[in-house]
Amino acid sequence: MTTDKTTSWAYCEAYATEDETAFRARERSLALRLDPVTPASAALLTVLASSARPATVVEVGTGAGVSGLALLRGMPAESVLTTIDTDIRALRAARDTFREAGFETKRTRTISGAAALVLPRLTENAYDMVFVDADVANTAEYVIEGARLLRRGGMLVVNDALHQDLVPQPAQRQEETVIMREVVRTLRDEPRLSTAVVPTGTGMLLAVRR
Repeated sequence: MTTDKTTSWAYCEAYATEDETAFRARERSLALRLDPVTPASAALLTVLASSARPATVVEVGTGAGVSGLALLRGMPAESVLTTIDTDIRALRAARDTFREAGFETKRTRTISGAAALVLPRLTENAYDMVFVDADVANTAEYVIEGARLLRRGGMLVVNDALHQDLVPQPAQRQEETVIMREVVRTLRDEPRLSTAVVPTGTGMLLAVRR
């Protein structure tokens, strides 16, 4: 087995295809100087949502709606996405994305506010999926709250789990890298969760509550 997986990673990233709605969402992200999930990561989110069939999903870090769109496209018809962001412009862009994709307004709940303040107010054990893609500095707190929200069998997904490929390199000790490394380790050692890390995009950590 070869140790250099660069070619395989690039192939997998290029495998995903996106439509005009997703492309326009990416354009909005660029205009707002936001960094959305990669097309491959978006495709993975759709597959995960299609498989888990969650009725209720929480997203931490709305952006311009790229990841939210991917989740909604995999979620059942009557499900609801609750998405949280501090940037009002991003929330407005995300609502435009969801509307262009044809989703009714009742399918989404956009909340303007700091996730550290919003998440504790959400009902414990009431959600089927939580997706975290927000500021790294507070990711550990978001992950703890996200796990609290999950029903048994619910899934927690953390984007940028490999933090630009720095997490696997012990010599890399930048603050954000250390935070993500600790998040990955903490979830792996949590007995109530079954976890895996996949290299899609900048890495995704998947955790299912037992």
